[in-house]
Amino acid sequence: MKSKKELKETYRQMSFRMGIFQVRNTQNNRIWVHHSMDLDRAWNSVRLQLQSNTHPNTALQEDWNQLGEKGFAYEIVEELKDTQDPAVDYKKEVQTLYRLCFEELQPYGDKGYHQQKN
Repeated sequence: MKSKKELKETYRQMSFRMGIFQVRNTQNNRIWVHHSMDLDRAWNSVRLQLQSNTHPNTALQEDWNQLGEKGFAYEIVEELKDTQDPAVDYKKEVQTLYRLCFEELQPYGDKGYHQQKN
């Protein structure tokens, strides 16, 4: 059996899928876009917030409360490949990719749940 120290080190060495995801309302196709360093865990986190009525985006939360989980789809927009290069700042790369995707998708108004900044 591995010690706690060994288990922590094993976890630190793991690589996770990272990138941009969206939660899409399947009734009207409005989207809420976000990024994560762990795409596989991201949906569970967002879904838990929505299920417990604590998601910070009130418009998304209202639609979720009305339609339920079956009214939404979790979709990966872009995935950043882990090259195992220690010189790469993956967090910064994901944030840059997020800004680019956000500009492209423009998830405001009828298209999304985000507020457009002036």
